[in-house]
Amino acid sequence: MTLNVRSEKNLVAVHEDLAKVVREVAKTHEILVIEGVRTRERQAQLYSQGRTQPGPIVTWTLESKHIDGRAVDVVQLKNGTIDWNDSKAFEELGKVMLATAKELGVGIRWGYDWNSNGKLKEKGETDGPHFQLED
Repeated sequence: MTLNVRSEKNLVAVHEDLAKVVREVAKTHEILVIEGVRTRERQAQLYSQGRTQPGPIVTWTLESKHIDGRAVDVVQLKNGTIDWNDSKAFEELGKVMLATAKELGVGIRWGYDWNSNGKLKEKGETDGPHFQLED
């Protein structure tokens, strides 16, 4: 398997270590990179969602790691589609991303386990597609 054109486009300017992890996972899993680098304007737009603009809250910060290319949002596809309600698919992909990063010597954090203690969603984490390089 390989990444599609949209995914490759969304990896442009993403830190090479994080992009390496994503590309390695794509060899064995059908995935889609939804978003890589964001402008400050895009981050502000997302931050306003659920606050001053319609829609659910999707980010908690104006200073996202996406801005400097140190974060990606990745989902697993099943038959070419995303099932946003399939929590197990997000958990499966997260575990594969973490294991692959470890194998490659890249430290990452996952949006289902911000403190990296292995207890998923223990503090209400909901950002299953989000992966970022550790500081």
